[in-house]
Amino acid sequence: MNLLFVILFVLLGLLFVNSFKNKLSPNNLTSLKQLYVYHLLFGIYYYFFILGDSIGYWQQPKVMTFESFLYSFQEEQGTFFVHALNFFPSNFLGLSYFTGTIMYSIIGFIGFAYFYVTAIDTIPNNPKYKGFNLFPFLFFLPNLHFWSCAVGKDTLLFFCIGIFVYGLMNITKRFLFVILALSLSYAIRPHITLFMIISFGFVFMFNRSKSLFQRILFSSIMIGIAISIFPLVLKFSKIEEVSIDSFNNFALNKASLLSKSYTSSAIDISSYSPPVKIFTFLFRPFFFDINSIPSLLASIENTILLLLTISYFINKPITSYRKAPFVIQGMFCFLIIGTLAFSQSLGNLGIMIRMRNMFLPGLIIFLLWHFSFLNTDEIEDIST
Repeated sequence: MNLLFVILFVLLGLLFVNSFKNKLSPNNLTSLKQLYVYHLLFGIYYYFFILGDSIGYWQQPKVMTFESFLYSFQEEQGTFFVHALNFFPSNFLGLSYFTGTIMYSIIGFIGFAYFYVTAIDTIPNNPKYKGFNLFPFLFFLPNLHFWSCAVGKDTLLFFCIGIFVYGLMNITKRFLFVILALSLSYAIRPHITLFMIISFGFVFMFNRSKSLFQRILFSSIMIGIAISIFPLVLKFSKIEEVSIDSFNNFALNKASLLSKSYTSSAIDISSYSPPVKIFTFLFRPFFFDINSIPSLLASIENTILLLLTISYFINKPITSYRKAPFVIQGMFCFLIIGTLAFSQSLGNLGIMIRMRNMFLPGLIIFLLWHFSFLNTDEIEDIST
């Protein structure tokens, strides 16, 4: 039975990839197929070599009662809600953890594919850095796939953000994408939902390509949703009141808990300055953190992203952002908000990488846009 479902999930993934046949060029479709196989290989690697909390997300539902499932699905958020989501395949169907990993790998890839298509739809030409084509190269970076194939919250949120961004590109036709993304992410990590609403709502408010009526309507809806869920986000995060001290205490306590010596990748960030915390969140592990093959690969990836980011800041950064399409500006703001929030509270390098993966597509697509903008700008300068 497990083999049957594994084959079924893989075939469904192929059908999903082929659904873009009329939307993508042959070369881009071929790259997407290669990325699909690449992504599945990461899922298989994760199953065999990573003993993480993803096992608990699949095994715990096997001992849930139906009453516990109903309560967790209707009343709980976070971990217990994910247990409820996994109840049917894990408990009712009795599927193995390997089958669950393949299923989640497909879910993560769906979100990934929508990021990929979003980049193609919004970036006019193949961006280059020192003559090297950045697309689709940056979409093959390992961490983009590693943390979006495991059973658990990270993969589901990656999926939510991907369909949310894709849905906003044509909200009248993809309204259900947006609703599903907000609803599911709210049940998993409501603060991520809040970040999404704030970042894209803020950007849309100042988007002059839209009419004043559209900007007021969309922003009002986003503000209304944000206000309504904000108290629940505070409750979920266990912050009792809205004050600078309460947020500082939350960040310090979180950093302390995640920096205990028993964590394999613990680093103490309590003495770091805010800029160093931000650098740690975005670009570590770096070469001085290498202690394994995965950390070596991650450090190479982070070096590439750091070089591209530095190049962004020294080459028309403000103009590049202002010229970017709405969804790319929104992803960039989402990256900024997430970085400022999590860089101050996470003290474990492994958890940092996992959290960063939600914002990594925004960084990659924004960098792709930036270098595409520079290339176009250079061509226009030559032509004039």
